[in-house]
Amino acid sequence: MKSLLLVISAFVPMLSLKPAMADTINTIYLAGGCFWGVQKFFDQFNGIIKTEVGYANGPNKAPSYEEVCSGSGHAETVRIDYDPDIMPLAKIIERYFMIIDPLSVNKQGNDKGTQYRTGIYYVTPSQVNEIEPVYQTEEQKYGKKLVVEFMPLSNFFRAEEYHQKYLDKNPGGYCHIPQSLFKLPEDREAALRARIGDLAYEITQNAATEYAFTGQYDNFFEKGLYVDIVDGEPLFISMNKYNSGCGWPAFTAPITKDAVYEKKDASHGMIRTEVRSKKANSHLGHVFNDGPKETGGLRYCINSAALRFVPYDRLEAEGYGEYKDMFK
Repeated sequence: MKSLLLVISAFVPMLSLKPAMADTINTIYLAGGCFWGVQKFFDQFNGIIKTEVGYANGPNKAPSYEEVCSGSGHAETVRIDYDPDIMPLAKIIERYFMIIDPLSVNKQGNDKGTQYRTGIYYVTPSQVNEIEPVYQTEEQKYGKKLVVEFMPLSNFFRAEEYHQKYLDKNPGGYCHIPQSLFKLPEDREAALRARIGDLAYEITQNAATEYAFTGQYDNFFEKGLYVDIVDGEPLFISMNKYNSGCGWPAFTAPITKDAVYEKKDASHGMIRTEVRSKKANSHLGHVFNDGPKETGGLRYCINSAALRFVPYDRLEAEGYGEYKDMFK
């Protein structure tokens, strides 16, 4: 059975396949026409922790839905709480532009009125640096100034309960967003699982862990490059691999400082440091301070199934020729 192939950590029995939640959950507010569809669209993505619909950036008084429809000045808006380690803000904004017409004034689909205007309402100045490059790319794409409001959030009032998750309660309800866009992760994740296999999928996407001494690269020391099985990005090099005896591939360091990033993992009553790939955000394993002292004392304990090995004599043929000098 597949469940017998998986454990959650190198040191505890299988408990859950859920990744640890980030220490800090961030929030962004997006207006994109009727808020029913915008909420439904973002609810599908991994890394979106919570959404709720409401009325934003109008007079500082809570309006009713009828008042909003009569022109109160508020925009139908979705509050999005997200884990930036799983779903970066720039990625959220890229997906937001998938579902709006950024040149349409007070109109999305068949809905017309100031309440249907588009807007990106941020809550911290640091978010501007993440949003601006995506916004500017969209302007360059269209060759003209966008009409999407880009400003701080001034207020937000939660909408009536019947509006929350409306399209989940009413699957046949009206929406200006094509139904096909509500199934993006399902299609993408199914394709990824088919390509890399169940075990690799559960490890890289759900932070599972293979059993000790079962991975193909545990007792494996050929010369070559280890890349992310999800996107092929180089992560580790054989020269940094050593036999730690822990039952998983062990490395003293990643191939470059920027190849991976680390985050606190407080799951299962332990405090550990998780290691994820920088570009694909794949869960790889954990890093510990019990490695060889002569190389800095770190042990990157990595799941074999999260990696793909490229032999040294295949580097050129597979497009990794630039890394050959690292083996000299």
